[in-house]
Amino acid sequence: MCSAQHDTINLQIEDGVKNLIRNNVSSFRSRSDKGYSQKHRVQIKLTEKALDKAADKAKRDFVYEQTLQQLQIELVHLQEYIKREGLKVIVIFEGRDAAGKGGVISRISSAMSPRVCRICALSAPSDVEKSQWYFQRYVKHLPAAGEMVLFDRSWYNRAGVERVMGFCSDDEYEEFMRSVPLFEEMLVNSGTVVLKYWFSVSSEEQEVRFKGRLGRSWKRWKLSPMDLFARSKWSEYSAARDDMLSRTATKISPWWVVPADCKKSARLNCISHLLAQIDYNVSEYDKIVLPELDSALETEQRANETERRDTKMIPVIYNFDEEGNHTWDESIDAADS
Repeated sequence: MCSAQHDTINLQIEDGVKNLIRNNVSSFRSRSDKGYSQKHRVQIKLTEKALDKAADKAKRDFVYEQTLQQLQIELVHLQEYIKREGLKVIVIFEGRDAAGKGGVISRISSAMSPRVCRICALSAPSDVEKSQWYFQRYVKHLPAAGEMVLFDRSWYNRAGVERVMGFCSDDEYEEFMRSVPLFEEMLVNSGTVVLKYWFSVSSEEQEVRFKGRLGRSWKRWKLSPMDLFARSKWSEYSAARDDMLSRTATKISPWWVVPADCKKSARLNCISHLLAQIDYNVSEYDKIVLPELDSALETEQRANETERRDTKMIPVIYNFDEEGNHTWDESIDAADS
């Protein structure tokens, strides 16, 4: 894309965002005149500075979404290659709390088939699992041929939270550090691709994200008492991280550090790097022609209409048209009042 075309697109985005904001405000004001209580009426003052700020954010978001979309298309090609060649792929995501591991995992998995790409996020081990070989509960989640497993934390819990919180003994820790390179060597020698990412976030950025979770009810589940307590042990975690990275990085299974203070950059950089680690081919799909419906369609439609009279349909509250405009069923408000 040439510079002139890029500038034109940016201007179109900026003008579109400003018009959208103005129209939404006008719509809100007109609706607020139709029976809404005076105490709930809000007068919104628009300034050029506010509009410019919103337009700049829209442009940044547009570039991010377009880049992410292209990377996700490549993930689909990778998926088809994994299926076709019978690859076994393990991707380990480690890092401090609120480092952004879940965000990149969700962007990867949302673009791929759950039959190919699985997420493994294990809870604390049970008493039975504590009595087993340490790696045993992870082995059952390893990929078969044609699968990729994303580990949202992994066996490296022993080198991190278990070490810092005292959930394992010194002997257990040292045995893990000795055996984990051998365990991963066996995986690689068996034909499994092993990728390990450490998401690096600063204490200042982690604090911002923790406060954001505290202030948003839909994110509170992400913040556990253990997370808060772990923050008080920042230095101990740093020492444990450094020891882990230095002692468990090998030529066949190195650690890759992802700068994660900017979540969007971390997602794009990590996915891009992941794609570069496997020499996959772009998939070519056969042309598909949809078959015509059979002559029994009309009879089936009548049967469906009869069936609907005997079933309960959910209320259609939201209606979106092709341009993204939506209407609200005001009868729902009337029923509630």
